[in-house]
Amino acid sequence: MRAVVERLTIDHVGHRGDGVCVTAGDALYVPYTLGGETVEVDHVIGHHPDRRKLLAVEVASPERIAPFCPHFGVCGGCAIQHWAAEPYHAWKRGIVVETLAQAGIDCEVAPLVDAHGAGRRRITLHGRFGTHDILKVGFSATSSHDVIPIDRCPILDPALDGALEAAWAIAEPLTSKMPVTKPLDIQVTATANGLDVDVRGSGPLPTALVTALSRVAEQHRLARLTRHGELVLQRLPPTVKMGRAEVTLPPGSFLQATVAGEETLAALVTERIGKAKEVLDLFCGVGPFALRLAEKARVTAYDSDAGAVAALAKAARAPGLKPIKAEPRDLFRRPLVPPELRDFDAVVFDPPRQGAQAQALKLAASKVPVVVAVSCNVATFARDARLLIDGGYRLEAVVPVDQFRHTPHVELVARFTR
Repeated sequence: MRAVVERLTIDHVGHRGDGVCVTAGDALYVPYTLGGETVEVDHVIGHHPDRRKLLAVEVASPERIAPFCPHFGVCGGCAIQHWAAEPYHAWKRGIVVETLAQAGIDCEVAPLVDAHGAGRRRITLHGRFGTHDILKVGFSATSSHDVIPIDRCPILDPALDGALEAAWAIAEPLTSKMPVTKPLDIQVTATANGLDVDVRGSGPLPTALVTALSRVAEQHRLARLTRHGELVLQRLPPTVKMGRAEVTLPPGSFLQATVAGEETLAALVTERIGKAKEVLDLFCGVGPFALRLAEKARVTAYDSDAGAVAALAKAARAPGLKPIKAEPRDLFRRPLVPPELRDFDAVVFDPPRQGAQAQALKLAASKVPVVVAVSCNVATFARDARLLIDGGYRLEAVVPVDQFRHTPHVELVARFTR
């Protein structure tokens, strides 16, 4: 491939976190750059015609700061460590403002709420043997499947101390038996009783490997080690606190990325529910909202993940909670219809990134007085919000929440009323 060196002036930072150069009506994207900067870039012909690789910053923005991680710019985990806090916060709130405006939605957008807290409490590491049979365990490189080996990550919650060492120890016996082209995924979650690890991509494990992994789990004092959700070893049940309840996590289960993020979103949801007595929690997961809402209201909860629903139902037995009815249901294929929504004072829905179009259509046709939406994707939220607004709901203020600091990901909580 032939390299072409160019000099560009960056206009602004786009919604994906890359600097954007507008030239001859076309946009070029340069990671790790800021608006107003003059940069030298490399364009490899045949690869991503609208993207460039940063070689040097010739004229730096006064808003540029030094990144705090030695892996920044190589590891693909963080997109932004080089921007001062105030303009970064304004940019992230601006993503919400601009996306809603593009969808024709006019509403107040509150200041960005920082919810990074102590840092990330869950990570997915990748392991594979590279050239010369050298093991690499770390995160994927930017725009690549290459694994960048790391020995530390400064954005992690201290509760994940030991996660990297454990991942290296797990990957070594497994990757030696795998094709070089196939990565191993190691999901690690910090819990009250230690690290909960789920390994994916290894294929069936012979007895010798199960024995080796059990030894690793004991040596690193893991709470639990599973493979594709199948138990390899459990020393202690991996639990997390949610309000007054204690949840035993199903293997590989979803949690909000930070403790502060979960608590912030739950507090915003609880505030917006107000004095509702009968609350419906859709896409409830293991219950970060339901278990807190049940301190004041009766809750009915649905999610397609039967394991998560079972964990919620068990945790709901905690003293001091009103009844929680939790059942598995695929809300994409079988959304709740208006007659089923009739008896609820408020509905909370927190779907995956693809949003909840089918359920939003049914909510729009209902008479539920309050709907609280939580979203990790502004674009799909705007689509679903449009359905609710067209159905007669009024969108009140949207609150953007930043628990994925140093990335373009932003979450939000919004209240709709009739």
